Amino acid sequence: MTDADQTTASPAKAAPNAAAIPGALVRYRTLAWITGIWLLFLVGEMIAKYGFDVKGYGWVGVVHGWVYFVYLIFCVDLAIKARWGLGKTLATALAGTIPFLSFYVEHIRTRDVKQQFGL
Repeated sequence: MTDADQTTASPAKAAPNAAAIPGALVRYRTLAWITGIWLLFLVGEMIAKYGFDVKGYGWVGVVHGWVYFVYLIFCVDLAIKARWGLGKTLATALAGTIPFLSFYVEHIRTRDVKQQFGL
């Protein structure tokens, strides 16, 4: 086998598609902010419901749930394209469940991705 045959025969780890990163990052950032805002609405709804016995805002939890689902999809999309590990992906996904954390993690992940890919 020649050197040329060895390089084509060995499976190399695919490099991240740098052209797909900006779009995935914009989608992730947008949903991180929307998820964080709806989570704050949900916290306000819980305080009103259990603290002041205000009823009629149960739809806020439903909206946050669906927005969080879309956030998870975009988070995994960015994680696959940026080649994040499982721990980083899970930590980023869980950031949408703790009030204010999605804003902080979005900032950190955006900074890291921009630095890694020169955006």
